[in-house]
Amino acid sequence: MKKSDVVIVGAGHAGPQAAIALRQNGFAGTVTVIGREPEFPYERPPLSKEYFAREKAFDRLYIRPPTFWAEKDIHFDLEVEVTQVDAQAHEVTLSNGRSLGYGKLIWAAGGDPRRLSCSGAELIGVHAVRTRQDCDTLMAEIDDGIRDFVVIGGGYIGLEAAAVLSKMDCKVTLLEALPRVLARVAGEELSAFYQKEHRDHGVDLRTGVGVDCIVGDGRKVTGVRLADGEEVAAQAVIVGIGIVPSVGPLILAGAAGANGVYVDAFCRTSLPDVYAVGDCAAFACDYAGGTVMRVESVQNANDMASCVARAICGDEKPYKAFPWFWSNQYDLKLQTAGINVGYDEAVVRGDSEARSFSVVYLKEGRVLALDCVNSVKDYVHGRKLVENRTRPDLAKLRDAGKPLKELL
Repeated sequence: MKKSDVVIVGAGHAGPQAAIALRQNGFAGTVTVIGREPEFPYERPPLSKEYFAREKAFDRLYIRPPTFWAEKDIHFDLEVEVTQVDAQAHEVTLSNGRSLGYGKLIWAAGGDPRRLSCSGAELIGVHAVRTRQDCDTLMAEIDDGIRDFVVIGGGYIGLEAAAVLSKMDCKVTLLEALPRVLARVAGEELSAFYQKEHRDHGVDLRTGVGVDCIVGDGRKVTGVRLADGEEVAAQAVIVGIGIVPSVGPLILAGAAGANGVYVDAFCRTSLPDVYAVGDCAAFACDYAGGTVMRVESVQNANDMASCVARAICGDEKPYKAFPWFWSNQYDLKLQTAGINVGYDEAVVRGDSEARSFSVVYLKEGRVLALDCVNSVKDYVHGRKLVENRTRPDLAKLRDAGKPLKELL
């Protein structure tokens, strides 16, 4: 059986960043990254944006050029995944039947797209947007003349996909089961703004609607039947209803977890010498009042990975990275700073009609987070308000003409 000093499971964002950070921190041992896809690590956010819109070629998405990994003596096992973890033996079993020993294990497997549980979910033409292959399949269908799409899910992935399809002059119906889009991550003001934007761009956006099933001709999708019996015609369906954390082998090995695997302040799981980072790791987030949660963002993936790499190299410090996020839809750039969990007030700065404004979330008068739409200055200056948990003067906060840095 082969052995690697550090085995990293997952070749998305967090896993490769952990490998890079190990080398940057002087780690000289062997490093092996296990990835289920055939490609070397690439950026995921552009998949539902620039890549899907054909504005950026795939070779521009690589996190590092493919030659980089060999130069840094980082080995990759691609098109394979871990099926079993033996924590006592410090060994993983791979889907090709091989076993690999480890000194330290970094679990960065991310998650799989949450699938519909209704009938018809497996028909040809029902898609997720999670990998290059997902997007390539969708793009091929569009090239073949498919133009009628139903998007299920009003989170960021669904909205970004709808925006790209709309720009391609496709007919798009977006279905959200909750009363508003972005309901789990944003306030009513931002939800209302994006609903109007999508409708203004021709998207048939419907909220508070349930899906009964996907209908088809026995092979391919032909539509979506709603809970009220209405059938919406569709040549293709995109499902964007979140992810299921890929932590099965860890949980079976005895790791504590539920919606993700639990990690402590140093990103350690309950298993010896096993860390978890990125979308699959649930931790007590300082910027959400200590709420145990998963944070699905590139920032979190990269910063957790760097935290673990430093710890393995002897510089163990708690994970306290500042959370931020972005989304591009049409000509709108949304930048989020902080996490708005538990907010009790939302203050709007600027004019949504002018398509440049910010929503500031507060709890007991202190700033928790900001959502900034085409408002870079508010985002840059507002980060300090979040970091310092500033208690601003509300009248000044509402005055969009007053720079946020003056409220520190």
